[in-house]
Amino acid sequence: MKRNTKELIKSKCTNDDYAKLTALDNHDIFSFLGKYVKLCEPESIFVRTDSLSDAAYIRRMALKHKEEKPLKINGHTVHFDGIYDQARDKKHTKYLVSKTTLGKNINVCEKDEGLREIKTILKGSMRGKEMIVCFFGLGPLYSEFFIPCVQITDSFYVAHSEGILYRSAYDAFCKIKPKKDDIFKFVHSVGELENNVSKNIDKRRVYIDLKENIVFSVNTQYAGNTVGLKKPALRLAINKASREGWLSEHMFIMGVKSDKRITYFCGAYPSGCGKTSTAMLKGETIIGDDIAYLRNIEGVVRAVNVEHGVFGIIRDVNPASDPIIWKALTDEGEVIFSNVLVSDEGVPFWIGDGRSTPPKGHNFSGKWYQGKIDDLGNEIPFAHKNARYTVGLDRLENCGSKLDDPSGVEIGAIVYGGRDSDTWPPVQQAFDWLHGVITMGASLESETTAATIGKEGVRTFNIMSNLDFLSIPIEKYITNYINFAKKLIKIPLIFSVNYFLRNKEGVYLNSIEDKRIWFKWMDKRVHNEVGALKTPIGLIPEYKDLMRLFKHYLGKKYTKEKYEEEFTLRVPENISKIERIINIYKENVPKTPKVLFRVLYEQRIRLINFMKVHGKYISPFVLKED
Repeated sequence: MKRNTKELIKSKCTNDDYAKLTALDNHDIFSFLGKYVKLCEPESIFVRTDSLSDAAYIRRMALKHKEEKPLKINGHTVHFDGIYDQARDKKHTKYLVSKTTLGKNINVCEKDEGLREIKTILKGSMRGKEMIVCFFGLGPLYSEFFIPCVQITDSFYVAHSEGILYRSAYDAFCKIKPKKDDIFKFVHSVGELENNVSKNIDKRRVYIDLKENIVFSVNTQYAGNTVGLKKPALRLAINKASREGWLSEHMFIMGVKSDKRITYFCGAYPSGCGKTSTAMLKGETIIGDDIAYLRNIEGVVRAVNVEHGVFGIIRDVNPASDPIIWKALTDEGEVIFSNVLVSDEGVPFWIGDGRSTPPKGHNFSGKWYQGKIDDLGNEIPFAHKNARYTVGLDRLENCGSKLDDPSGVEIGAIVYGGRDSDTWPPVQQAFDWLHGVITMGASLESETTAATIGKEGVRTFNIMSNLDFLSIPIEKYITNYINFAKKLIKIPLIFSVNYFLRNKEGVYLNSIEDKRIWFKWMDKRVHNEVGALKTPIGLIPEYKDLMRLFKHYLGKKYTKEKYEEEFTLRVPENISKIERIINIYKENVPKTPKVLFRVLYEQRIRLINFMKVHGKYISPFVLKED
């Protein structure tokens, strides 16, 4: 290391902070840090270790710099992003590549050009500010899943959020001394501030260098763009997993309880399809709500939650629908609210919380009052529809005891869920791994809702609910999934669920609590305790089993009429879906694995042959047990 780099870093640190860096005994960390100290030109450097005092300093400084404000309940704070900085910036999130090999669905930028641009924007971005250097881990520390991460930021809000969401790993860095290629690195600056929010939104950028495992983020505060270990790190991990033969997935991990066991499920659902409510099912246990790493360990799929907290959408969280989250958000303890309305008394309010909204307060637009309009003449809502909460998983009463288990949890099944008004039944099981990967995961769609700009009911393709984060070609991603199972001794079952099936009058056929029953049935299928009926698209429950489950767990009578309505096979709609998916791959993925088309065509033929015998809409009562 050049002497002047070391001296530059030392000149920005207190003796204590410099000692923290030297204790790492890591040349690669010093080189990385020195490069961006020189570029961003901070006034000082603070180094976060695993100590409680360091975490307290970050919380204190977030308040001092007004990145957060205290609320009425002890430990609660609120952060406001700028009015035009309320979501992930998909347009300006790009991979820096020398050759465009990722496919036309993935946003890329020529690497040298992108690096020049981002470094120009970052130049001097931390003048007059303190650079915060944090060390965290993705996955349980010292485990096979663990990925060491270093975050550079000038935002105490970002550092505070990551301290809640991730496992502190300074001591692990000291002991393991990870090398450059093993570390995920993140460089973030809020840029120039105006009224405590990022000013130059037109120069907001999130650039990802897959070769160097670095994510750059600038001129933004919204956590989805700035908390590097979340979705930016998912992109890095997908690339790493592809090289190393494991899976990095946009999935929850939850445990379904019975009298004698807990069965762990992973689940991938696009936004608005019930992912969080499923991870938080009443009576069950949660390991994670968002991102999971899956590995083959001695022939068995084991998974960990990458995170240690929840950055959740707060909309519609209320005592009736989400009692466990509601309790965590209304009890004393560490919680960061973002982009909600704060009353003059310091109480946060959000859309769908079940309370009367105050006529005035503070929100992401500053002082707010009913009828306030923006520059375009649109009325500003009291809280943003993408308002969030950040809370530690251990604050939730249903948090699983194996959250930090270095060996993870054994996965009994993988579930894919979409918003589908007319095709998939409420629950079905794939015939095998290949069938499930192709016809459920790689064929996953979700319909737009009234809350989405544009037409309601438009189906959006979202492979494995991971399309936005893929850092490898789609064809490679599918192949990885298929190959992953080939070395397994015990292969998880694959299911699909659909909580949004409607009848001809447009009425939803599932109630909110019915998903508990679908998971109880899936649990019994994993352990071969109930039979199933065979359809051309998969295996569905028998009436007798659902009748017992509804009675036992919900105290409800489940009628034959209800069962028939929910599980009638809708052949024309299923054939249309296959044709849509085939066309999507033909038009967008030139190198689609041939096996995908083979499996889909085989399902189409089964449906056509079945229709010739039984008609277009087939009652489950005419089906035979598998």
